[in-house]
Formats: sequence, C-alpha cells, structure tokens
Amino acid sequence: MFTGIIEATGTVLSVEENGTNRVFWIASPVSNELKPDQSVSHEGACLTVEEVKEGRHRVTAIKETLLKSTLGEWLAGRQINLERCLLLPARLDGHIVQGHTDTVATCLRAEDKGGSWEYDFEFEPGQNYESLIVEKGSVSLNGTSLTIFKVYRNRFTVAIIPYTYQNTSINQVQAGSKVNIEFDIIGKYILRYQQVLKFS
Repeated sequence: MFTGIIEATGTVLSVEENGTNRVFWIASPVSNELKPDQSVSHEGACLTVEEVKEGRHRVTAIKETLLKSTLGEWLAGRQINLERCLLLPARLDGHIVQGHTDTVATCLRAEDKGGSWEYDFEFEPGQNYESLIVEKGSVSLNGTSLTIFKVYRNRFTVAIIPYTYQNTSINQVQAGSKVNIEFDIIGKYILRYQQVLKFS
C-alpha cells in the first residue's frame, strides 16, 4: 500500500523483452536501500524488486500490468516516479494508493499558470470510471496523489504546485502524453456495492 507521495525519481536504464513480460533496470537514489521481494510503486504501478546492484534495481512487468499501464511504452532514459510501500506507523499525507493501475489517460492540456500548473486528462469512457472522478476527490497519476478540481464526463483537471512539479515526473507530461491512473479505492468499493445491490 502507498500514499501517493513520491519519494524519488528514477531513470530507466534498460528494457528487455522476456516472453510476454518486460524487464527493467532502474537507477535511483533509493535503489541501494531496496531488497528483493519489496513492493515499490513505479509511476503508480506496484512492482516487486527482484535484484539490487550498485545503485540500481530490477523489476518485471507481466502482461496484465502492461495492458493497463504505460509500462509497455517505456524506453531507456525515461524518468519515473518511485515510492516505497507505506511504513506503519506513518502519516498518510496523500490517500490510499494500492499501485494497481486501472487504466491509462491522455493529457489534453498542460498549462503554466505562473506559479502553478494545470493539466487536463481524458480516459476512455464506458468502464464506469466516470463515477469515480469527484470534485475535490483524489486520484493517483503516475503514482502521485492529486486532487481533482474540475470534472467532466470522462475528463478532469488537476493543479500542480511547484514542489510536485519539480520533484516528480509530472514535469515531463505534455499534451499527448499518456499517464497511469488509479482511482480511489473507497470510490471503487462504493461503486461495486451499488452494482451488487442493483442486480441482487
């Protein structure tokens, strides 16, 4: 479990195809502190550390993860957000993030507002995700916990403060970029409960 507060950014050093999987070597300031079997959020996708060596670590993304995230498009040199799993007891500064990417969204607009930044994102309609975007609600974008402040049918807007812009991979996102989205788990449980009631 994660909080959506990015701990560090890393660099993809290499990408290797292994059957239907993709294997990544990542270099980061926290890599040497990791251990095999630990869960780490990579751009919002929870991956298991397999090996640690000289300031870098290796992870593998399976087919299911590749289908529901941007990891299938990663190339060497890409900067990515990293967060180690929640250590209890600790403050939950963001919101509950599982690292289970729901879908991919496309950036429609990235605008410098002279001290902050605004981003519009759109995802494919028709998967009940429209019910999960709520004004002032939380969403995880590439693993970063953000607050939604404008809601449309399958589009929403977030505002980025300077600290987040400077210390996460959001500064690489521009119109046309794709990002990993995880919707709030509480909203997903409520939606599922309503669906069960409807068909019971």
